[in-house]
Amino acid sequence: MDWNLLATIAAPVMAAVIGIALDRGFKKRPKLITYLGYISTFTLNDEQHTIVFTHSIIVRNIGGKSATNVRVGHNALPDNFNLFPNIPYEVKKTPGGGAEILIPILVPYEQITISYLYFPPMLVADINDYTKHDDGFAQIINVLPTPQPSQQLILIYKALVLLGLILLIYILLKSVIWAYSAIPA
Repeated sequence: MDWNLLATIAAPVMAAVIGIALDRGFKKRPKLITYLGYISTFTLNDEQHTIVFTHSIIVRNIGGKSATNVRVGHNALPDNFNLFPNIPYEVKKTPGGGAEILIPILVPYEQITISYLYFPPMLVADINDYTKHDDGFAQIINVLPTPQPSQQLILIYKALVLLGLILLIYILLKSVIWAYSAIPA
């Protein structure tokens, strides 16, 4: 085995991996995700049998830095909404007739729930539009109830992925060594 060839190939790859890891470690950024939560319909026990809709969204900062000027945009903002936990916010009207809920700051790993109560003909699709902050847009995730795998199963998955990665690197190195040895001197 030609150790010089192996070192020549492995050194830049290792440097790139270490560089990416250090870059991610030093560049802490905010990262917002928004979950569209439960949508419900109620028929009230009044004389008109009034129909009421509710839903909620969860905005969470999963990044390592505070997200500033978080804006939750609405095509139409219902009169009845609630933020939990109770944090400072401001409602700003937008030129198209909608509104934004402006939250000055979400610290790392903080999450808020915004719950809405509204009446027909307004629907859930008529309300929420976007979530963004000073560093970009939030990732929108639709929540689906699913069973969670056990910790042992997750550990087995991680071990198999690591084993596959080691095997892939081994095969690539062997291929490069074979290709280099096939070149006439």
